[in-house]
Amino acid sequence: MNSVGLMYVGAVLFVNSLMLFGKIDGKSAGVFNLFVGAIQVISPLYLIFTANGDSWVIFNASGIFLFGFTYLYVGITNLKNYNSSGVGWYSLWVAILAVGYASVSFIHFNDVKFGVIWLMWAFLWTLFYLLLASKKNIAIFTGWVTLIQAWITATIPAFLTLIGQWDAVGPKTTWSVTILTILLFIVAYLSTKSSVSSEVSELQSGS
Repeated sequence: MNSVGLMYVGAVLFVNSLMLFGKIDGKSAGVFNLFVGAIQVISPLYLIFTANGDSWVIFNASGIFLFGFTYLYVGITNLKNYNSSGVGWYSLWVAILAVGYASVSFIHFNDVKFGVIWLMWAFLWTLFYLLLASKKNIAIFTGWVTLIQAWITATIPAFLTLIGQWDAVGPKTTWSVTILTILLFIVAYLSTKSSVSSEVSELQSGS
């Protein structure tokens, strides 16, 4: 993915995490989703039109559309107050494809870093399916995962790429960050699960 576009993926994930925490109004976040979604649709179109038939350039560009249509869908849904289940089911489809992109990164490109990042994105899209389509009570947990991934999978990799330091990130750093990130996800899940259980108990006691 283009490093500038990836930078703004980090930005929109950051904004959307704050929306899930209730810190930002859904319509306000929706506007920014439209901005980033438009960029992530225009950029791959340009890459495809100038690819001269290079199938791998087209393949890589196709992955950017997954993000572009996600953010456009979220933006329009929020601004129009549509039911979010459509975004949720679309997220499930994207999550499955993201596993495919991860596999290609690992096997064809021998790119462990983006293979791991694609798997993290697959996990995030799965959470949005569970939250928006299956209506699971995981908004806060999803918010934490979104916030962490805003930095780990997008903002930091994009910034390092822009300053020419992404290739300096070796396997040890990659796996160390991956393990740390998974541990953070587990801590976030356990803490939010405890909070939800406490709220349910209080409601039951009050009734």
